[in-house]
Amino acid sequence: MTQEHRPTMQDPDGVALLERAAHLDAQDPLASYRDLFVGTDAELSYLDGNSLGRPLRRTITDIGNFIQDSWGSRLIRGWDEEWLDLPQTIGDQLGRAVLGAAPGQTIIADSTTVVLYKLIRAALAGVDDPARTEIVLDTDNFPTDRYVVEGIASEQGLKLRWIEADPASGVTTEQVRQTTGPGTAVVLLSQVAYRSGFLADLPAITEAAHSAGALVVWDLCHSAGSVELDLDGANVDFAAGCTYKYLNGGPGSPAFAYINSRHLPTLRQPVWGWMGRKDAFEMARGYEPAPGIRGFLSGTPAIFGMLAMRGTLDLIEDAGMAAIREKSLKLTAYAVELFEEWLEPHGVHLASPRDPERRGSHITLDHPAFRDATAALWEQDVIPDFRAPQGLRIGLAPLTTSYGEVFRGMAAIREQLRP
Repeated sequence: MTQEHRPTMQDPDGVALLERAAHLDAQDPLASYRDLFVGTDAELSYLDGNSLGRPLRRTITDIGNFIQDSWGSRLIRGWDEEWLDLPQTIGDQLGRAVLGAAPGQTIIADSTTVVLYKLIRAALAGVDDPARTEIVLDTDNFPTDRYVVEGIASEQGLKLRWIEADPASGVTTEQVRQTTGPGTAVVLLSQVAYRSGFLADLPAITEAAHSAGALVVWDLCHSAGSVELDLDGANVDFAAGCTYKYLNGGPGSPAFAYINSRHLPTLRQPVWGWMGRKDAFEMARGYEPAPGIRGFLSGTPAIFGMLAMRGTLDLIEDAGMAAIREKSLKLTAYAVELFEEWLEPHGVHLASPRDPERRGSHITLDHPAFRDATAALWEQDVIPDFRAPQGLRIGLAPLTTSYGEVFRGMAAIREQLRP
């Protein structure tokens, strides 16, 4: 960024928007939470919180204490004393703080891909009507979701029914009504579209699928921790999601599975492993699933990968998802304001809904220059996320992103477009 184009208080293009950022930060009730995260005191503009969240400062201590005291001192005794219970203990906290789920329905396990496979296979196994041989999904869902469903359909000889989703928005309730019917077994959708940030109407779509006699599996990767959820209230069947985005669990931290309590008595998940067996340490012949949500486990829990998210869940319970969602709405609205002022005149297209209520916590901007611009931005410590063919995703994590950070990042993007 050249000095003559750097937005300053003397720059007529940026003064009002800069003052607005300062005002929004000063009035932000969540501003103090930002200081609890590593790296937020630097000038770096991190616009990719929807891909990987920042670590909490307390995580450094938490992991150090775990190595020294829990793992280092208690050794194998740690399994009996705490570790075996963590997948459900943390799962219940996640359900309470983020998902709107009563205890006993959420567990931390595996990766999102594996969890989706388990949930979809379990849902299909619970369908009694042999005429229901179709899985409904959309063309613009995240690749893992599509690949998993395509693999399951290939395994079991099922038919795929594709909803043609608008990449600039997402799947609508009416599309679900039109696509589901007597042959539908399972519907798989993402609540927040990974490209555009479009927020699907989860309660209405769930109801529409149920009206057609189908079960619904929701992917919450881009909504858990940034959008208010009430899975129990919406009568959701199944949901999966990752914990390394807005839940700040760290690279590769394990996923979560939500299974509505009405399905648990009859649920049979397909990956039978020792940790999901009744009395796992009996090491007996034959597989007898553990009762309830614990029967969804397969292998040994990834304890290290669970440690970081506990701190964020504590913060979310303290702040409340309503306040977090309110800041998310304001952050994306401010980013769109900067887009309209600075980027739209350069031919940039907003590939996200204009209405903030119809967005998650990220927006996508389209321009042919953005593929090459991304590397240059990263070199300047401005970190958005590129999505082919020409989309720049601006992911804004409410607990860690400041309005000033958005201002600096969007100003740097503007500089990449100057002649």
